[in-house]
Amino acid sequence: QVQFVEAGGGLVQPGGSLRLSCAASGFTFNNYVMYWYHQAPGKERELVASISESGVNTAYADSVKGRFTISRDNAKKTVYLQMNTLKPDDTGVYYCNAKDEFGHDYWGQGSQVTVSS
Repeated sequence: QVQFVEAGGGLVQPGGSLRLSCAASGFTFNNYVMYWYHQAPGKERELVASISESGVNTAYADSVKGRFTISRDNAKKTVYLQMNTLKPDDTGVYYCNAKDEFGHDYWGQGSQVTVSS
């Protein structure tokens, strides 16, 4: 079955960096667009970044453009989110995601990121 194992969250000061990873199993990873979502405390989950099957095409929410970079390693079946110049508003839980051909969502377990001095 589809499984994601996320890693890399933590506590960081404003202006700092973190790198999240999401290792996938149970499906043909390189056939799927991958996504990262962010859920701030008390708010709905929002799309942060996406990456095409080959990794050539990426897209970002305006709030993270120029600061976050999504990438993937299809050989390792892993997607990454490099987060730089972090702000307190970036605090929350980050989830990796894939959607199957029926539109069903598969989610990682979530990685807590806290940006605070």
